[in-house]
Amino acid sequence: MGMTMSQKILAAHAGLPEVKAGQLIEAKLDLVLGNDVTTPVAINVFEENGATSVFDNTKIALIMDHFTPNKDIKAATQVQQSRNFAEKYNITNYRDVGEMGIEHALLPEMGLVGPGCLCIGADSHTCTYGALGAFSTGVGSTDMCAGMISGKAWFKVPSAIKFNLVGKPQGYVAGKDVILHIIGKIGVDGALYKSMEFTGEGVKYLNIDDRLCIANMAIEAGAKNGIFPVDDITREYCENRYQGTPVEFEADEDAVYDEEYTIDLSEIRPTVAFPHLPENTKTVDEIGDTEVKIDQVVIGSCTNGRISDLRAAADVLKGKKLAKGVRCIVIPGTQKIWLQAMHEGLFDIFVEAGAIVSTPTCGPCLGGHMGILAAGERAVSTTNRNFVGRMGHVDSEVYLASPAVAAASAVTGYITNPEKI
Repeated sequence: MGMTMSQKILAAHAGLPEVKAGQLIEAKLDLVLGNDVTTPVAINVFEENGATSVFDNTKIALIMDHFTPNKDIKAATQVQQSRNFAEKYNITNYRDVGEMGIEHALLPEMGLVGPGCLCIGADSHTCTYGALGAFSTGVGSTDMCAGMISGKAWFKVPSAIKFNLVGKPQGYVAGKDVILHIIGKIGVDGALYKSMEFTGEGVKYLNIDDRLCIANMAIEAGAKNGIFPVDDITREYCENRYQGTPVEFEADEDAVYDEEYTIDLSEIRPTVAFPHLPENTKTVDEIGDTEVKIDQVVIGSCTNGRISDLRAAADVLKGKKLAKGVRCIVIPGTQKIWLQAMHEGLFDIFVEAGAIVSTPTCGPCLGGHMGILAAGERAVSTTNRNFVGRMGHVDSEVYLASPAVAAASAVTGYITNPEKI
């Protein structure tokens, strides 16, 4: 019986000739990730267990991104604890203000993840790196601690769902629309503890940013991970960037999948997830021009804070002004993206339209800072979750959309099809 792409990566890291769905294995890790929220918990467990060393100081990444720049004393204390730990154990990939970015935008950019690697992170959206042909998944802080000490982790080998992508996206349709379409189709538990494996001739029409976005939101369908095959687009991105040794894995022709779906990218329309679940999707064609009045727009996050996302938003906003009463916050994913957007003149477009540009941070996505919603307020956001109270008050609402839809909505003050701007 053949193996899926994810199963092959797990088998290789477990030193086994093959693995099967449901099998429990122990596998060697290429990277362990933590942020300013989850790292302190892992450090506490580390110290409680009397650990005195890490398995490899070059294979641990501690990225201070959620509440930084520090929003209050508690956030400052968490970062201080993480910084002290990094200094004590000489963690080479510690990133703080000035060097940091949103972790799932920064790690691919730094070349810490790449084809064939196995990564765990104490953040649910660690599944992002499957876009590069890696097996990456979120874990709890105690598992992060165990990984930092031993360089290993336990896994239950996931079964898989195959998504055969055909056709070419049209107009403003981007990766965000693709994954919202899929989650709307299968539901938030449609891939529970399974691997979402994307394949097909349509993959070639998705750039790296699209793929990172799609893999990022695999967890929103309940998946253990999302993963793309390695192709020339992947290789070009990773060349002279990925610090490890790329290993390309392909699913066997007789690999077993629990389900298979064919997704025609040419038929997907710009899509919006209504409160309070990512599966509550409607296309822009199903939403009336004045159906959903909004107060705020957020363009950024680990899902859509990359340069192509900012370009898409700027393309819509150029020469226009925000609707009266609408706040628009633009958050580049990393310092490098921030600089690139600035030099390309995108900041001029955003600021002249009435938006603000933030330093890289997860801030508003999790209701942390830099854009909290009051009771009754509505936001269109390019983030990945719209649960009750996700971005602020429990009586606020979050609508998930692509950067193009978000920008168009900022101009009109209502959820809007960018084709109409």
